[in-house]
Amino acid sequence: MAEEGLLACPDKSSSTSLLSEISNVSTRPFVLAFTACSCGAFSFGCIVGYTAPTQSSIMKDLNLSIADYSLFGSILTVGLILGALICGKLTDLVGRVNGVWLLDIGRFLQGISVGISSYLGPVYITEIAPRHLRGAASSLSQLSVGVGISVLYALGTVVAWRDLAILGAIPCLMIVPLLFVIPESPRWLAKVGKEKEVEAVLLSLRGAKSDVSDEAREIVEYTQHVKQHQDVNSHGFFKLFQRKYALSLTIGIVLIALPQLGGLNGYTFYTDSIFTSTGVSSDVGFISTSIIQMVGGILGTVLVDVSGRRSLLLVSQAGMFLGCLATAISFILQKNNCWETGTPILALISVMVYFASYGLGMGPLPWIVASEIYPVDVKGAAGTVCNLVTSISSWVVTYFFSFLLQWSSTGTFILFATVMFLGFVFTAKLVPETKGKSLEEIHSLFYDSPPEDSTIF
Repeated sequence: MAEEGLLACPDKSSSTSLLSEISNVSTRPFVLAFTACSCGAFSFGCIVGYTAPTQSSIMKDLNLSIADYSLFGSILTVGLILGALICGKLTDLVGRVNGVWLLDIGRFLQGISVGISSYLGPVYITEIAPRHLRGAASSLSQLSVGVGISVLYALGTVVAWRDLAILGAIPCLMIVPLLFVIPESPRWLAKVGKEKEVEAVLLSLRGAKSDVSDEAREIVEYTQHVKQHQDVNSHGFFKLFQRKYALSLTIGIVLIALPQLGGLNGYTFYTDSIFTSTGVSSDVGFISTSIIQMVGGILGTVLVDVSGRRSLLLVSQAGMFLGCLATAISFILQKNNCWETGTPILALISVMVYFASYGLGMGPLPWIVASEIYPVDVKGAAGTVCNLVTSISSWVVTYFFSFLLQWSSTGTFILFATVMFLGFVFTAKLVPETKGKSLEEIHSLFYDSPPEDSTIF
């Protein structure tokens, strides 16, 4: 688990191996599949990043109160909750008042789409990518979320909010034609009994000259092993609540919900309020934050298959903790009129540290880890539970953030810092390293122990 240092430097041989691996999987089906997932992630980022740079102009043009805008910002997460309820099954199966209502309805529909794609995308990428490239491919795809947020932040400084909404819809349209040409996941094919198609799909993904016989055999044999050891008394959704899944379910829920409870949506949706409250120029703040988040995401993509998931999660959580703490300190200084020239700089740096740290690990990695640790028979149900918990957490933080700022700006960010500290301890104690292991090997770590068929409830 990277005991020699949290972030190990890649050596020449590992870099050469990574480039060779990338070259081997650069087939047309894999590239198209990766592009489809990246477009979905980019659309996710555009949706999430829309409200921060447009807050002032929307409230002014539509004469919205804080409560009205909190509803608009948080209704995305209501749609997320509905999307979360749907995503698991899909994984297994495949005047001003009227203006405000239209605004809220559009935001709600966006939430449904995000709730579905935020889990399906990472699951699909992890199931089609080779083991030594799985982390980098998943991170690069999820990096598109940060790119989408950054692009909307930057465009929001120069484009009107109505035009920005139209621009943000363009990536969604790019996904539709790609869905008709991308291959199915080989692990899903094995699950539904289409074993003969597994090797053919792997050949299309890896290249016609690749030897995929061992990989195909491992996928089919492990899927059959899972079916043979299923608890005959547990079926459907509630199969997930067997005791043997308790640790993996807890890890997935905590990692995915942690950014939300650690203030992510508060920072993302209401960055304008944070900058205004601490005297930072909104334009400077949004552009700086956009750049630094992309830098953090790129760095995380490069390091994920070198340093490992667990190490990057720990570094990312520590950085988000420091960002929250520094934001709280900047509000204390601003309230007490101390260091008036330096307070805006500290506030800007704290937001940049938070977003850079988020992009480094806590942005893509929770979804990657969650898509890696569940076997095919409960992957859909686990996705529903994880997505549902994070969506509810996201709604709570998004809706109440403005009110929390009015209650105590300092207390709000100290609360977020506390959550990130607890998350750091949780990750250090319970989250295993999955770098370099096949999905079947990861599942064996969790589930191939003395059988525990009793359920949690």
